[in-house]
Amino acid sequence: MKEFEVGGLTGKLDKTKQLIMDWYHQFNGQVYISFSGGKDSTVLLDIVRKLYPDVPAVFVNTSLEFPEIVDFVKTIDNVTIIRPKMNFRQVVAKYGWPIVSKEQASYIYQYRRAKSEKQKKLRWEGNKDGRYKISKKWRYLVTDHPELKISSKCCDVMKKRPFHIYEKETGRKPFVGIMAGESKLRLQFLLRDECNAFNAKRPVSRPILGWSEDDIWEYIKQNGIKYSKIYDMGYERTGCMFCAFGHHLDLKKGRDRFKTLSATHPKHFKYCMDKLGMRQVMEIYLKNEKISRNTLWRN
Repeated sequence: MKEFEVGGLTGKLDKTKQLIMDWYHQFNGQVYISFSGGKDSTVLLDIVRKLYPDVPAVFVNTSLEFPEIVDFVKTIDNVTIIRPKMNFRQVVAKYGWPIVSKEQASYIYQYRRAKSEKQKKLRWEGNKDGRYKISKKWRYLVTDHPELKISSKCCDVMKKRPFHIYEKETGRKPFVGIMAGESKLRLQFLLRDECNAFNAKRPVSRPILGWSEDDIWEYIKQNGIKYSKIYDMGYERTGCMFCAFGHHLDLKKGRDRFKTLSATHPKHFKYCMDKLGMRQVMEIYLKNEKISRNTLWRN
């Protein structure tokens, strides 16, 4: 969207404010802020409430959030806290573990539950352009480890579903603090001009979609915004503590979220690796990666 490319952060902020106002008036103020406690949604909350102070925020406490995030959320006024109907142990037992990526985990899940050979072929070979298939790199997870359940259902069940229930009960439409640079799917939203998806099956506003990580931190510094101290503890992302999506890519960049977790939250780390059994899952997931033998889950 070209509007996000003009005037630096000031230009982006003007565009964001316009998107927020359009959304607010379209739904007569029956809107809310999807609040994760992370820096992106914290910035979005600040911008929205400077325009409309009474807009409520909604936080899903999945019990997978960092304690520092939950503590920070409790310092914010007018936040409704909701919870999923299933916990993480129940989700992985029923659907599978969140490993590799949302896309690949979804393809593996769909392949294993395909109702026809045509559906299985699509996930194994892809469409005519070779897309929408399980990558050759990860096929061993299907062929060599049929016992290992894998899916991308965790986020759907534990985060999206509670929001959908809230929306159905209240009639409110969400502001969501996602940015295009975080994934290819979100970049597609930006290219399709869907910052405000008024006519989508689930209407949603993404007013900071065109922002970057640097924009977020610049806004925080310029406006003196308070944020969760988790960012000062070595974490760049503050999603669910036990999520392993993209972990193999982080390791190649010299980042190990679970090593950091073991240092900052040893009890949570031990519960994840030993009580939930994720140590064995990670061993399978990363067996073809060139990773040092002293990696924590291999001890």
